[in-house]
Amino acid sequence: MQKKRLGNSDMELTPMGVGAWAMGGGGWAFAWGPQDDEQSIAAIHRALDGGVNWIDTAPVYGLGHSEEVVARALEGRSNRPYVFTKCSRPWNEKREIQRVLKPESIRRECEDSLRRLKVDAIDLYQIHWPEPDEDVEEAWETLARLKEEGKVRWIGVSNFSVAQLERCRTIGPITSLQPPYSAVSPETQDELLPYCQEHGIGVLVYSPMKSGLLAGKMTRERVAAMPEDDFRRRAPAFQEPQLTRNLALAEVMRQVGARHGRSAGEVAIAWTLRHPAVTAAIVGMRSAEQVDGVVGALEFRLSAEEIAEIDAAGRG
Repeated sequence: MQKKRLGNSDMELTPMGVGAWAMGGGGWAFAWGPQDDEQSIAAIHRALDGGVNWIDTAPVYGLGHSEEVVARALEGRSNRPYVFTKCSRPWNEKREIQRVLKPESIRRECEDSLRRLKVDAIDLYQIHWPEPDEDVEEAWETLARLKEEGKVRWIGVSNFSVAQLERCRTIGPITSLQPPYSAVSPETQDELLPYCQEHGIGVLVYSPMKSGLLAGKMTRERVAAMPEDDFRRRAPAFQEPQLTRNLALAEVMRQVGARHGRSAGEVAIAWTLRHPAVTAAIVGMRSAEQVDGVVGALEFRLSAEEIAEIDAAGRG
């Protein structure tokens, strides 16, 4: 399996990593509905046993719960993966999520993440969202200091624009960017990916299967039956008129995958990995069975003809 180095770091990453968003469980804004912790742990174990060497989580996923689940899954494991987490979305005693980039808040979040994850240092610490925008510079300075202090090994950002990346780069090197990227939402490749390629910034794309839409198992019936606290019920990509187009694209991916004995999800992931700027893809996993349906993406790649076929369907 071919690994790629993440930006200016010393980390050689497998082409996909475990995304722990849904592992936060239900009952919070942007949840994926209820989730069984034992299934989450089984998914992490299956992925690591399959060769995956990194996990991406965030404190806001389940308001601390996802990080705790990751720590439980890694307890006693000899083949420990790299663990990435984030800051900038703390919550108050009423479980209301806030948007804060002040140094004291980031430092508090970092200490809380270290405690929940049960690690001495976080391998990659990322600003989750650049909000409020006017505080981006002091937030990035804070992450740089945390790196100097050894609390975190490398620092990156998530959901930043080119202009925001440029502002941070004048302060200190950016190891990585985490943007959304999929055949449903390809706009990341217009400006962000070329910018990262030009400046040596690693790219960890998230939602390569567009939150399960391109996994090959999504139907209108499944969308209609999603729990009330599943954020996807309200996402435009899961509503008409986009839903019909996206399910048709998933069907094309299923057909491409069938030629190789691969799933639609593996095709969707491979579509993102084809771009030279992309270091690796964050792949959400909720059970060991789901891992089995995507782990082939560690090595599966698309031909130029297949990429063109998918792109044509995406333009629909």
